[in-house]
Amino acid sequence: MSSKHAHPDDTHQTLAGCGERLRLAREASGLSVDDVAARLHMPARVVKSLEAEDWSRLGAPVFVRGQVRSYSRLLGLTTAPMMAALDVGPIEPSRLVSRTHTPKAQWWAEQIGRRLVYIILTLSLAVPAWVATRQHLSGASEGTTPLDAPADPAASLPATSTPASPRTVVASMAPVAAPAVQPVPVIDIVLRTSAESWLEVVAPDGASVEKGLVPAGSERRYAAAQVARLTIGNASAAQLEHRGRVVDLAPFARANVARFAVSSDGSLVAAD
Repeated sequence: MSSKHAHPDDTHQTLAGCGERLRLAREASGLSVDDVAARLHMPARVVKSLEAEDWSRLGAPVFVRGQVRSYSRLLGLTTAPMMAALDVGPIEPSRLVSRTHTPKAQWWAEQIGRRLVYIILTLSLAVPAWVATRQHLSGASEGTTPLDAPADPAASLPATSTPASPRTVVASMAPVAAPAVQPVPVIDIVLRTSAESWLEVVAPDGASVEKGLVPAGSERRYAAAQVARLTIGNASAAQLEHRGRVVDLAPFARANVARFAVSSDGSLVAAD
């Protein structure tokens, strides 16, 4: 007589939710809550909340899905049925609002101001040059003898040693000042995603630079001066570059969420 032992993955069809399936699979594998927490690099309370399906203690739905997926893979469960049984609210992408947009009225005012500066500089150079040229031509015309004037008998005499007093015109030419050019910010932080991730970027003044879901295959670029804090959900699907070097997200990730702070010198440090 042969006995059949049911694998936790075979019994999940009759269970009510994914939390109970995770608990049974963990117990069948001989793992404690602390063992799972240590292997997934997440607090034990998060493991307990996943098994109790207490989603309100786990943050946004995208974080919950990532944590359930990581837990299922650790226990060798098929992730597709687990995600289908996950009773959590739908993921609604947030509308990303750019904080660097310049209002149209401000843009027109800047353009008009630059053109006025250019016109004033041009006139300040052109008018003195025009006046000096007029004076020079006027003086030259006074010292020229007309072609039909009678010949001067004294013109055949030898020239005396008294030189003619020349007319000297001095024009002050100032260099043309180029319009002020706004400095181009140096891009220090580059984020690329291979799967859907959640992103929050906070400016030094506390304003939200960007917050919401980032689709797979996206790229985000920021200057270090723009960023005070950076949070990346589903960090295993993200690649972060800082000043041209790839950053290992594992030391900064907890429950598949990486948190950074940007120091005064532009370097990345772990955020609390």
